[in-house]
Amino acid sequence: MPSLFASYLRVYEPLTAFDRDRQSYWRRYVDQGRAVAPVEGPGRQRTSVIEALGAGWTRLPDLPDEAYVLETDETLLVCPWNLRIRVAEAALNARDGVPPVLADAFVPPVLAGQAKAVVEDWRSGARVLEHGVPRVHEQIATWGVPLRWFVLFDAEERHHVTHPGRRALRYRTEISKARRRSSRALSVLRKSVGDAPITEAVEEAARWLEEFHPRSMVELDYGGLVDLLPDEKLTADDSPELVAKGLAGLSRGEAEEASTAYDTLVARWRAVQLLERCN
Repeated sequence: MPSLFASYLRVYEPLTAFDRDRQSYWRRYVDQGRAVAPVEGPGRQRTSVIEALGAGWTRLPDLPDEAYVLETDETLLVCPWNLRIRVAEAALNARDGVPPVLADAFVPPVLAGQAKAVVEDWRSGARVLEHGVPRVHEQIATWGVPLRWFVLFDAEERHHVTHPGRRALRYRTEISKARRRSSRALSVLRKSVGDAPITEAVEEAARWLEEFHPRSMVELDYGGLVDLLPDEKLTADDSPELVAKGLAGLSRGEAEEASTAYDTLVARWRAVQLLERCN
């Protein structure tokens, strides 16, 4: 279930990325004013999942087709929630590494079987070909922002609001730019640190972006994390710039510069992660 203290990496695709039925559906969805604002989305998702699952957790429910929407002068872009797939993946992940007795108590075998079937169908490629829908459009990270996400953005692409009752921080860019940045970062990391976990993480993010339409938009939303950060820290946030400095240092062979940027970034987000233990 969506956490209230989470960040989000989203891809918004143009309608042409979807088949005709989905295009018609999303047009009606927008025309009827049903699109949900990102600030309200996590809470709405959480409520939908809890209500649909019920107290028994005995079945994988059908969940509503909802989405975040971006409207520009040129086109309409959609970021579907894909809640059914995400719930199925979460159910299977919850069983990983847990003794069978506990796993069955938390996620009953019937529910696990349904979740496995849904995920396998999704990953088989048949659904992609039939419906024009690639991988899940939204990634979620609780109590922090994965450092690999910052690789995709430039400091100039930030938008923040610190008005009372309305606080937000987002970075948004064209997917073509995000792909070029991830490609450059991979090149630097492979030459400087080899097959390290950070290299694999950036490569995974790059592969994920390749699944989407070339005219898509990519968005990093700090989501509920803004409630954990004071206004001055939101205003001063330069996380993408620190990542860029670290990569530039690695590319020049200046390990100290890269290490300083990395340590600053890690310390900043570790402070946020530690708040989970206080929750």
